Amino acid sequence: MGTIVERPRKDGSTGYHAQIVVKRDGRVHRETKTFDRRPAAAAWIKKRERELEQPGAVLAPKVREPSLADAIDRYVGESRRALGRTKAQVLRAIKAFDIAAKPCSEIGSAEIVAFARELARGRQPQTVSNYLAHLSAVFTIAKPAWGYPLDPAQMEAAQQVARRLGLTAKSKGRERRPTLAELDLLMTHFGEVRRRRPSSLPMQAVIAFAIFSTRRQEEITRIAWADLDEGGSRVMVRDMKNPGEKIGNDVWCELPPEALAIALAQPRSDDRIFPYSVDAISAAFTRACAFLAIEDLHFHDLRHDGVSRLFEMGRTVPLAASVSGHRSWQSLQRYTHVRQIGDKYAGWPWRSVLGNQNMS
Repeated sequence: MGTIVERPRKDGSTGYHAQIVVKRDGRVHRETKTFDRRPAAAAWIKKRERELEQPGAVLAPKVREPSLADAIDRYVGESRRALGRTKAQVLRAIKAFDIAAKPCSEIGSAEIVAFARELARGRQPQTVSNYLAHLSAVFTIAKPAWGYPLDPAQMEAAQQVARRLGLTAKSKGRERRPTLAELDLLMTHFGEVRRRRPSSLPMQAVIAFAIFSTRRQEEITRIAWADLDEGGSRVMVRDMKNPGEKIGNDVWCELPPEALAIALAQPRSDDRIFPYSVDAISAAFTRACAFLAIEDLHFHDLRHDGVSRLFEMGRTVPLAASVSGHRSWQSLQRYTHVRQIGDKYAGWPWRSVLGNQNMS
């Protein structure tokens, strides 16, 4: 006879602990399983009791069903193409939630929506949307590739429900741009750091290059000298971020004169122009903003500033896209309202030292 025991969880929800005990031929067989809903627990007890009534069922070894965590591990392990840093981090994080321990056969739209609700307790709707989007990739290939009973239709239905409930939302375009005063603080700060520790990151060059080239942080650290076409004032951006396909999405992008000068001023001590890690650049930038009391400024805002500058200088959408690398001009429509007011950096004092290796 099966029993169900309600147990409170740390997150405030309730788990239903189902247990079956069968005594037969002097043997005692026990099985337990936890569910989010009482009806699901009762259905499992009924199903397992019926299965265990069959001759030899109690003695037969039970084959463990693959869990969602198993599917995630297999997806990560068998992917021939390197996963993006964010995607890998999200998939690892999902494995820490209760849903990851569930057998794939027991994960439907209701369980996914419950997971979205759990995520939404401490995250923005845009972040929850990203979690589900990365998890949906696992659902897409689990059944056809490995026979795991994960249904992409259930994921799609859950995503629709989550949107209607306000648990998920599209990312909002940030409008934050650094002011010239803030940039002066940052450039002065990093110049002093560089003078004290010559081996520190050349953050002045990295910041200025990010603005004038409009390159993302990850792209900057991947650019190789071999990918720089000095005569054509352009650079091959490897694995450029793209909603459809990132890995292998290599794009030639124009380098404005200021960005080219910064690149050529770097020492050729490595195959890469900026041979530094994304984490190191991010940490240095974040620490500096905190130290200088610059609020709500992200490194990615430098790219937004650079693209805005192109439109302020009178660039059309196609010409701006030749620098930014946007494949879809629709992505640049948010900038078309920008008025042509000239070059924000025309009188920037740091321009006079852009060709200096130390940028100080």
